[in-house]
Amino acid sequence: MKSEYNFLAFDCGATSGRAILGSFSGDGFTTREVYRFPNSPIERDGKLFWDVNAICGHFTECLSSLGRAGVSLDSIGIDTWGVDFGCISSDGRLLDLPRAYRDRYTRGIPEEVFGIIPRGELYSATGIQIMDFNTIFQLYAQTKAGDEALRQAGAILFMPDLLSWMLTGRAVCEYTDASTSGMMDQAARQFDKGLLSRLGIRSDVLLPIVQPGSVIGPLKPELAAATGLGPVPVVAVAGHDTASAIAAVPSPDGEFAYLSSGTWSLMGIELPYPIMNEASAAANFTNEGGIDGTTRFLKNITGMWILEQCRALWKSEGKDYSYPDLVRMAREEESFAGRINPDDSRFSAPDNMLEEVLRSARDGEGVVLNEVKALSDAQVVSCIYHSLADRYKDVLGMLKTFAPFPVRRLHVIGGGSANDLLNQWTADAAGIPVFAGPTEATAIGNLMLQARTAGIVKDRFQMRRMIADTFKVKEFKPNNQ
Repeated sequence: MKSEYNFLAFDCGATSGRAILGSFSGDGFTTREVYRFPNSPIERDGKLFWDVNAICGHFTECLSSLGRAGVSLDSIGIDTWGVDFGCISSDGRLLDLPRAYRDRYTRGIPEEVFGIIPRGELYSATGIQIMDFNTIFQLYAQTKAGDEALRQAGAILFMPDLLSWMLTGRAVCEYTDASTSGMMDQAARQFDKGLLSRLGIRSDVLLPIVQPGSVIGPLKPELAAATGLGPVPVVAVAGHDTASAIAAVPSPDGEFAYLSSGTWSLMGIELPYPIMNEASAAANFTNEGGIDGTTRFLKNITGMWILEQCRALWKSEGKDYSYPDLVRMAREEESFAGRINPDDSRFSAPDNMLEEVLRSARDGEGVVLNEVKALSDAQVVSCIYHSLADRYKDVLGMLKTFAPFPVRRLHVIGGGSANDLLNQWTADAAGIPVFAGPTEATAIGNLMLQARTAGIVKDRFQMRRMIADTFKVKEFKPNNQ
């Protein structure tokens, strides 16, 4: 084994992407951000798409800068959000840009699908939370519309696999991302082609599923030469960003719940098996693939999306609040009684998020506050933070009824872990200790899976011990205990 390794994690989110360089040596594990870029859907003919050519251009620019700096890479890993996909032809061409999950073209599609495959039957087969942008609903909508790219496709590739294909020319279908599609038989861990046949969806475009840690292949020769890096291998890490993030939870044991906090909040537990019964279906929990054959039993919660949209509207009015400003404002209105339900569908893509919050905020008696008085910006922020903390408490309570172990702590990872006020309010609401960090959990999990592929660490337990030893984690104890 070498004395020093360098791995590069491309962690690409729906609003931004970053590249984190991870170095492993006898002195331990270090990380540093080496590149960051913006990302957002682009509109074309009233439809929303992901500009994967621009994303790949940023990847190339980052790799070239590392080559110029003389950095030697041992491997590269890519993680992204789930459900979205691109179509490639049999002769290796990208047929069109991938549609973005926030496009409204799947509105009403789940109900059409349930007319063919009852909701309960679909859940009992796939174990996936019903959300209208699930891959199965996107494919049904595109099939119904006669989408030309899908009609010509030789294969469909989920986002991390599509970007890996653009770097290597080799196509794979990684397990954790495939598991979010709503098309996979959770027990067999393979696509349920019978379901797709009943919906008229082509199954011949689905590739065999590979597990996290599989080596996809080296950079394309022209890319290896242009960047000066040579034929660096690209590894299929846990391609779904939440799966990579959960791999980085620095817990000493398995008796924890996790909260991956960002634009979306994903709260769940790690299990050796899926839970697909009437109770989990009624609570709309999802079963997604994790590393080492684990299941991420979780619920999607609308997270910082609501506040981010309000912040953008305030900025358009000339009020450019920083994140420290928002925390200060919420603290000033800590006793404010207003609450919303963050998971109400009205908050998924409203024309004006601030107006939607104002119309929805209610006090403890159920009175709509906007009918009583105007709300200050600080009250809106306090309302959103308290509502998220309350929602986390509710979902944690549900998780405890399913967990085959006592849930002794909540690990908050991702960007939201840096919000000390929300972490404390969550600990107070949930009544258990909250451990916050690392903030870059997704990239760290990505790097650790590359390290495991290289033989530096053996399993997720050793990965988590190294992460706990390397990154500072802050504890928040409930104030009411």
